[in-house]
Amino acid sequence: MAMAVSKEALFNGDYFEGFKLHDKTDYESRILKNFSYMEREPADKDIIHKQPIAYSIIVNPSLKKIFVYQRASKDSKYGEKRLQGKWSWGVGGHIEKADTVNGNPIHESMLRELGEEVYMDGTVTPKMLGYINNDSDDVGKFHFGVLYILETDSKIVKPKSPEIDNGKLRTIQELEEMCLNPDYTVEEWSKISLEPLKKYLQTFQ
Repeated sequence: MAMAVSKEALFNGDYFEGFKLHDKTDYESRILKNFSYMEREPADKDIIHKQPIAYSIIVNPSLKKIFVYQRASKDSKYGEKRLQGKWSWGVGGHIEKADTVNGNPIHESMLRELGEEVYMDGTVTPKMLGYINNDSDDVGKFHFGVLYILETDSKIVKPKSPEIDNGKLRTIQELEEMCLNPDYTVEEWSKISLEPLKKYLQTFQ
């Protein structure tokens, strides 16, 4: 089962494509007031609903580096074929019923996924940045990204889950180069988050 919310309740006249700042429209509150849970298979084909995902970018502001990884390429390690082998700087997954136990399920999902997928040697401070909607993408048209920045003082950030490979801290310049390099297939949500991420990092200059 995964959290889902009707598009009508989510957008309520404020539809957008791409990225939107949290301080412009509070989509998170709309999700928390209107969500339900659906079986994953039908939800992945349902054009009436969106499945919210807490999409979290791990950043060390003092180093000005971002955690980047590659999703596993084999079915045995990563089941979502549409994302297999793609590079990403967003950690996250579907919001489950168990995430509702301790308050905000979007926030709890973000912390759970972080603990499951990544090893870090420091502290983490989550900050809401905004939202991602990409209806032109085969995956994105069924999902809605709640974009967090996870500020950390960690010097070591590396994959814990077999679902992700080749993870390390990289500069924003490296991320830009990856998006332009045909040798790297970067997932769409990461591409959309690049400009907001750059503006966020500029606040530390």
